Amino acid sequence: MRRVMDAQPLPGEPEDPHLVDVRAWRTYPLDALRWRGDDGAPLTVSGLPGLTPADIDRTARSLWRYRAALPPDIERPISLGEGMTPLVAGEWSGAPVRFKLEWFNPTGSFKDRGSSVMVSALASRGVTEVIEDSSGNGGSSVAAYCAAAGLSATVLVPEGTSTAKVLQTRAYGARITPVPGGRDATAAEALRRAEHVPYAGHNWHPYFLQGTKTLAYELWEDLGFRAPDAVVTVAGAGSLVLGCDLGFTELLGAGLIARRPRLLVAQPAACAPIDAAFHSVPTPAFGPTVAEGAAIREPVRLAEVISAVRRSGGDLAAIPEDDIVSAVHRLAARGLYAEPTSAVAAAAVDVFRARGALRDDETTVVVLTGSGLKATGAMAGLMPPAADPDAEPDAATDAP
Repeated sequence: MRRVMDAQPLPGEPEDPHLVDVRAWRTYPLDALRWRGDDGAPLTVSGLPGLTPADIDRTARSLWRYRAALPPDIERPISLGEGMTPLVAGEWSGAPVRFKLEWFNPTGSFKDRGSSVMVSALASRGVTEVIEDSSGNGGSSVAAYCAAAGLSATVLVPEGTSTAKVLQTRAYGARITPVPGGRDATAAEALRRAEHVPYAGHNWHPYFLQGTKTLAYELWEDLGFRAPDAVVTVAGAGSLVLGCDLGFTELLGAGLIARRPRLLVAQPAACAPIDAAFHSVPTPAFGPTVAEGAAIREPVRLAEVISAVRRSGGDLAAIPEDDIVSAVHRLAARGLYAEPTSAVAAAAVDVFRARGALRDDETTVVVLTGSGLKATGAMAGLMPPAADPDAEPDAATDAP
């Protein structure tokens, strides 16, 4: 059996783009309405041929400039200007890094990449309504693109989710449906309803990964059509990791880069099932984490994420809460207002550098996935109290 994401088809495998169950190696025709295999396994789009610099549509100020690298069955892009986010040179603990600011996407997180392509594909199939399950960035992103496409969206959230947390999703006109129980119960209810309504699940849908793979193409273009040596990112379900794997594999298969970047992936220590599986250790007890966007206990594509990291020569790390909070403050001190989930990646730079996985003479990209504006409540709890304007001035600091 070939490698999971190898771009070349096996003998007897369809030459045209198709959907693949990489666990049982079953194939299905390309179809945006199919989001899992007959046996319930997640699917991915088969390796596409990629594109050259000449194939980039430079008139498109969005990820759709890479349309030639996306599935051909999408008739009309649903775009809000996603992609083309800044790549900012900086440093971390004295080491040079480049921060990829994914909060410049329209709804404030990287998930707009996946939502744009997924919703475009569903709209191309004539879909008029979808369901999704997410109380965070995924739900607000899918809701925004459904609004842009004129689709009705129902977003399932765990019962007890605060109104503030789903405010953005509701603003786009999505119907919010609370589900008794926690995140796992909500996901199960979404899968049940998906038997009757098209499912736009960002953790399941193969076209969502086609959107996140544009990050790889964009970094390649940002860096003068070369790949970085390492990409550091946070993972909950791992869609950004898998997107990078897809994109860089296609570029490698086309002979446009010499090797894949090392994928260096971080999780909050309080919820780190991918890290535990990667290092073959028991999964620690789950606990609360300020990085709630990465608190996924049972990632749907866990095996595929681990394969992607290993294929790149990468590594995983579990980051303690104190280090995440410290990273939030350190980023803000650099003018980067990142939500705590994003800060997990920055905190991991120190860990990976200590392990020798990052070197100062290489190009390292740290992906900051979402804005601190998406987590105002959490951020408020991490900031020092405001100074009392009525307090007496400190004589030592008030001296002329």
